[in-house]
Amino acid sequence: MIYYYLTVFPMEALIASELDPKAFGSYMATGSKKGSAEQLIFIEVEGGFESPFDWDFAEKNCVAHSTGEPKHSLYLSIYRVLENTPNSAMKSMYLVTKDGRTLQLYKTSCKVPGNWKGYALYQELCPVSPLVVSSLNPQQFGEYIISDNDKVTVPAIVFADVKIIDFDDFENSGNVGAMYDRNFDHMKDCIESVKSETEKQTKTVDRSFSSSFTYQIIDTGVYAASSKGVILFTMPTNEELKQQHYDWGKSANIF
Repeated sequence: MIYYYLTVFPMEALIASELDPKAFGSYMATGSKKGSAEQLIFIEVEGGFESPFDWDFAEKNCVAHSTGEPKHSLYLSIYRVLENTPNSAMKSMYLVTKDGRTLQLYKTSCKVPGNWKGYALYQELCPVSPLVVSSLNPQQFGEYIISDNDKVTVPAIVFADVKIIDFDDFENSGNVGAMYDRNFDHMKDCIESVKSETEKQTKTVDRSFSSSFTYQIIDTGVYAASSKGVILFTMPTNEELKQQHYDWGKSANIF
């Protein structure tokens, strides 16, 4: 059986594999050589949809080795993959830790988060990767980023909403790793800017923050937006992680 995976972090690619999602995540994170360790976010997709991708090539070449070992990875594209993959072809998303543990996030319809504050921090992941603050909720933000009405847009985007601390009670804001260790005052200024200026809907906080991106900071989940709509891959709560995915949560330094 051939699986198809759209990787969105740390790089964009479409990969065919005979490995199931859990095995694929472990292989991609840790590799076949000692010392390899890398976070990975990917979406399993249903292959065969109308696109520039060569599905026949995958069928012919994603085959087991003569020893019987399955084909680990066959790259079909590393360019403009997300924009050519419809939401309808996307299945679950997987968050892989550096030691190869994989968490499945289930696809659902987009909705305004229950803890909506009137603004949010969004870490864009693919195909661009700035950290931004916005007065737009996730649905609105996704539609805004891909809109033809703006000068700076992308045809599709994957982004995560980021946990927002109590800036007046930093010490008791929970485990967000090193998220707020840099540009603290600048971030506060950006938030105040979008809260007070009705015409300023988004503001860039950091253009290179994705290099420090960790799963600790994901709040509601990870979103995918295109002209076909906005979908959500829901992040489990910390309590759900403790009860059902403790080893993954420990590996991701969430607790």
